[in-house]
Amino acid sequence: MTTFLMRSGAFSLSLHSCTSHLSFLQRSFSALRRRPLRSSTSVSGVCADSKVMLKEMDFSELDKWVQSNGFRSGQAMMLWKCLYGNNTWALSHDELEGLNKDFRKMIDENASLKALTVKDVLKASDGTRKILFSLEDGSVIETVVIPCDRGRTTVCVSSQVGCAMNCQFCYTGRMGLRKHLSTAEIVEQAIHARRLFTSEFGSITNVVFMGMGEPLHNIDNVIKAAAIMVDDKGLHFSPRKVTISTSGLVPQLKRFLRESNCALAVSLNATTDEVRNWIMPVNRKYNLSVLLQTLREELQFKHKYKVLFEYVMLAGVNDSLDDAKRLIQLVQGIPCKINLISFNPHKGSLFKPTPEEKMIEFRNVLVEAGCVVFLRLSRGDDQMAACGQLGEPGDSRVPLLRAPQQFQTALL
Repeated sequence: MTTFLMRSGAFSLSLHSCTSHLSFLQRSFSALRRRPLRSSTSVSGVCADSKVMLKEMDFSELDKWVQSNGFRSGQAMMLWKCLYGNNTWALSHDELEGLNKDFRKMIDENASLKALTVKDVLKASDGTRKILFSLEDGSVIETVVIPCDRGRTTVCVSSQVGCAMNCQFCYTGRMGLRKHLSTAEIVEQAIHARRLFTSEFGSITNVVFMGMGEPLHNIDNVIKAAAIMVDDKGLHFSPRKVTISTSGLVPQLKRFLRESNCALAVSLNATTDEVRNWIMPVNRKYNLSVLLQTLREELQFKHKYKVLFEYVMLAGVNDSLDDAKRLIQLVQGIPCKINLISFNPHKGSLFKPTPEEKMIEFRNVLVEAGCVVFLRLSRGDDQMAACGQLGEPGDSRVPLLRAPQQFQTALL
């Protein structure tokens, strides 16, 4: 859900401006690698008030912390289950049931349990919910809960405040990158979803890292948060039902596939480098060939593993039958499924959604070639809760990119 748009003025892209923008992107990516970003915890697991944030720790870290304070490993497991298991999902010291008095006193004096504050909950006409959370520094992030009548309920979590990837069809990208979320801030989104909606929707069964931000740009905290989510004594989501999405950061993608057993989604959205360079500038650093060859190589070592390709359909830009035929060739040799996603308009966007009948025609071409394909229509769009609609750029918006000349008509 992290991406961008375009300028309403000139549409031609001169060689000089293209070269300048590429140079700017290279400098930006280099700066992002070098520059640490603010987070709500100045040191791993330590809050601004010098108390330890419990949800920053995996179980081995929590166990060491508990024992360092003079208590037993068994008590660490009881605390872990209070935080994540037993349908407790504790957010306050009063909810730490079953712990002895001295242990609770130590936790009260030395630890914090809550990273997020619910600011608002919005309900869309289709039943989708959007939760607005306030962070300690006043930033706001958005999380979406999507109920399904087939017994599946999905929580879509954010990994950053804003996003650096500058994709042209996503509202979050208008914010630029403002902050990485901590492990605790990511995990707690799933905890709040369970606390707020389990009684109404039943079990929250799936997690998708498709909210605000590029998850693999915040890879340390995302891998750790996902591991806590799938811990069988914790939140106990199935690894196959926790999906991390990426725009295509190749080094981080390799690391993720080697370190995590969760599912992977790759936001593809184009079948040529020319189009993808424009709508997803990350492609100028890791192009289609590099991205897809990396997947072919890395997935050889994963057993019964399929990547999910996400393809947001933009009228007149990437939705031709020639695009469908190129897509078939691009994914050859990659165990995969393909999600065709309806574009969700937002303020300032010049893109238009592909009509549903054309999406079906596009899908049919893929299916006839043996691809596994799903159509994903909008959910929650009347509350700006749909794919690509999260966040609020405010007055400080990242400048939009110019569109190539040949797409001028499609954007009118």
